[in-house]
Amino acid sequence: MTAPRNRRFLSSFSVLACVLAAACSKTEPTPAPAPSAQPGAKNASLDAGATTTTAANAGAVKLDVSRGDFNRLAAELALPLFWIEDANKNGAIEPSELALYWGLVPGAAPGEYIDKGAFTAKSLDAIDRIAKRSKEPAVVAGLDPKETARRQAVLKELAQGRVTLVATDLSKASPEEKRFVGFLTQAAEMIEKLYQKQQGTLGLAAKVPADDAASKTLFFRGQGPKCEAPLTQNDPACSAIPDMPKGKLSGLYPEDLLAQPKFCEGLSKKNPLLADPFTVVAAGEGKDALKPVPYHEAYKEETNAVAGQLRAAANALGEKEPALKAYLLAAAQAFTDDKWWPADEAWAKMDAKNSRFYLRIAPDEVYAEPCSTKALFHVSFGLINQGSLKWQAKLDPLKTEMEKALAELAGPPYKAREVSFKLPDFVDIALNAGDSRNAFGATIGQSLPNFGPVANEGRGRTVAMTNFYTDADSVQSLKDQASSLLCADAMAKYTSSPEPQLMSTVLHEAAHNLGPAHQYKANGKIDREAFGGPLASTLEELKAQTAALYFTDWLVAKKEITQEDAERAHVRDVAWGLGHISRGMYDEDKHPKNYSQLAAIQVGWLMKDGAITWKADETAANGKDKGCLSLSLDKFPPSIKSLMTKVAGIKGRGDKPAADALVKEFVDVSGDKKKLHDTVMERWNREPKASFVYSVKLD
Repeated sequence: MTAPRNRRFLSSFSVLACVLAAACSKTEPTPAPAPSAQPGAKNASLDAGATTTTAANAGAVKLDVSRGDFNRLAAELALPLFWIEDANKNGAIEPSELALYWGLVPGAAPGEYIDKGAFTAKSLDAIDRIAKRSKEPAVVAGLDPKETARRQAVLKELAQGRVTLVATDLSKASPEEKRFVGFLTQAAEMIEKLYQKQQGTLGLAAKVPADDAASKTLFFRGQGPKCEAPLTQNDPACSAIPDMPKGKLSGLYPEDLLAQPKFCEGLSKKNPLLADPFTVVAAGEGKDALKPVPYHEAYKEETNAVAGQLRAAANALGEKEPALKAYLLAAAQAFTDDKWWPADEAWAKMDAKNSRFYLRIAPDEVYAEPCSTKALFHVSFGLINQGSLKWQAKLDPLKTEMEKALAELAGPPYKAREVSFKLPDFVDIALNAGDSRNAFGATIGQSLPNFGPVANEGRGRTVAMTNFYTDADSVQSLKDQASSLLCADAMAKYTSSPEPQLMSTVLHEAAHNLGPAHQYKANGKIDREAFGGPLASTLEELKAQTAALYFTDWLVAKKEITQEDAERAHVRDVAWGLGHISRGMYDEDKHPKNYSQLAAIQVGWLMKDGAITWKADETAANGKDKGCLSLSLDKFPPSIKSLMTKVAGIKGRGDKPAADALVKEFVDVSGDKKKLHDTVMERWNREPKASFVYSVKLD
């Protein structure tokens, strides 16, 4: 989940020179190892705006720019540089503190910026540009008023994001593993292009003005020209390109179809295959005729290229990682024929015990397309974190009881079923691409696949991404945001420990496999047929997150966690909900934001039951803001149970009117409810949101 997380729960990658000679051959595609980031230190010097110290901190460049401003200005200048930390608090940047992240500048290589532990002329020039920019106007003079307004809006968009580095050190990996990562990186670059084709944004980057570095970063960040931050997403002036196309952007449907209101609702009625998740809807012969085109035909050149990289990655592993190798080969085949079920079977056989890597490369989630029906291409790659084994041991014996508990709350016609899903593996993500790489925030929990026999029979995998939002900047930012809205009584139970949110993520992902889920049929219809794609997605996420709250208290009764654990988790989950409410309920195309809407329903329900109260005359925990939310944690369990009963029943019965009523009561609000949403948006959005970038060190 995003803000601070995207629970599905909710770039052009650099093609770099080969680091390993053995990785380059005529018989295999050339791998693209990810760039390294943290070399040693040596003397350096700069011109205007920065000076050099040469004593104890040899090579340190003294700046009048804070680390936060350095990283913000680097993004505005489209420089792929990140000041990791001022480790010795001397106000100077040193070679060991500078990271290069990939994607923003295709082809950028570590050696261009750090050579033998010293800043190169290129890095010194970049640091100098940042120092000068801090003293100069951000928008050049002499532009016409419309272009000036656009560029100012772009800067406002970027300022709402905080570049946040995810660094992974694989320098001690085996040669075979390094070659595998190289080929996978190239595959990820291709996935980015595939994703942009699906979104209808591929090619628009060429329209970014050559002298507009900030817009280049905006396009990279969101993989398209649209502004997505709360304060600018509805600003008509905000775009990475001067002539933003009117209407919806998508490469999955004909342009004239996109212009028709409610076109999604009629697709399956014309032809069920038009709603198949692995097809493009294309114009057919005759007026208004449409035809489904499988991905491997619509994107033949791209999917064949990805398949080639995956086969090369499998071959690079040799005899290592047999489970991973089997998945790579199965996925390669699926990219050429859209038969994803064998790849899902191979993927489901991987776990924390038979591979040290986590990889998912496929079309999966449907949230970010107009009809919430078509699966979007993505890559998620990382290292297995063995900490998941503790939660698996705790919850695995309870899965059947958890299913029975939700079935009882859902009531007829839903009946408890046998469940055999895997509990979440913990993953430290090293690289995200395509639909997994968000402009703001990151997926921190996911249950896949969404379609086919592995999903329908509960044999998929769930994962919790454990290394997002653990950096010092993110930890402090979240605490400041929470204290601006919560009263002192609530903040007394707040903790910066990752454990409560980790538990919530595990329970959320487990719940996607419990109760009436995606493929459950009520009245002969699965959820997207009964509710429509966008509402079905909101309901499934609402079910899962409400179940996370419900099972938190359930585990207290089972004596698996303490009451104190549960209360701290509830406070953090309220903070998560406020973060999503701060993003607004709909995007600029009026497409529902699933997590924002579920958060609004949860917070609204808890307020209706008196578990959360707005105290207008009390000062928030930050000691500055008037008015705050007080939590009566003793009222949470019964209120959460009643909401869980409501949501599980709606999904179990396929009750669309009841679902619409929830949206009307808690999402499409006015009066005091709307004022609260506006207050949440104003206070929460004072802090920039994490915009994650990635760096993998291979040597």
